[in-house]
Amino acid sequence: MHLTGIRAYGYSGAIPEEQVLGQWFEVDLSLSLDLTKAGKCDILTATYDYRSAIAITQTTIEQQKYSLIERLATVILEQILASDPRLEQVQIRLSKLAAPIPHFSGNITIELTRKKL
Repeated sequence: MHLTGIRAYGYSGAIPEEQVLGQWFEVDLSLSLDLTKAGKCDILTATYDYRSAIAITQTTIEQQKYSLIERLATVILEQILASDPRLEQVQIRLSKLAAPIPHFSGNITIELTRKKL
């Protein structure tokens, strides 16, 4: 299950201004779970309700402040992985869309993957 283009405005960053002025973040998620039952029965409770992952992602970005986007991505990933026992693995790609770096117009992206033990 892939969720792409999740956007939220947050206040994480190593530069003090980032934690005051904020900036846009974009997240892509890959969620691994068995979708066989949902594919056969067409009932929402037979699968992971991806609205939960979107809400966790947006709420964490909007309400938490971290100096490092590595920490922000880890918190989101761990909360999603813990949110449903059916999730086997979660991968996150978190991008800072407008890093305050002179003469740099690209994105800064962190990619992490965790599996349930």
